[in-house]
Amino acid sequence: MKKFFLTLVCLFGVFAMNAQNGDTNFWENEDGEIIETTKPILLFEEEVHDFGERPEGPRYDYTFTFRNIGAEPLILSNVKASCGCTTPQWPKEPIMPGEESEIKVIYNSKNRIGNFNKAITITSNAVEPTKRIFIKGKINKEEEEVKPIMEEESEEK
Repeated sequence: MKKFFLTLVCLFGVFAMNAQNGDTNFWENEDGEIIETTKPILLFEEEVHDFGERPEGPRYDYTFTFRNIGAEPLILSNVKASCGCTTPQWPKEPIMPGEESEIKVIYNSKNRIGNFNKAITITSNAVEPTKRIFIKGKINKEEEEVKPIMEEESEEK
């Protein structure tokens, strides 16, 4: 009977160890709690990009680099900007654990004088399902070129 019980305990232990894949990671939530998870974890190199001061007119872009440091493939289901002046481009294919990828953000400065601070909201299957990154800066009006008055024109007046 002891052998039977010992065999049963050993088999249970083997099955229990196989049920755990060992690919868990730890993530700190907004409350500072450490959570053990197998879900994808989205980690950005930089979450805010400052363009500084730029002239009005052109489109400016910046590429945010991120990594999936979780144990499962990361799928970005939607990436949306806070206004129509900002356009995000993101990968549609899954980002595997340990892989790096990019989100390109394009800001159209035409007719947008002054400071700006735009949010890009990322929806995914990550442990933090909604994440925001930001672009900011200041758009200055282009100085109009002042034509010097020619001597002939000034003499005629």
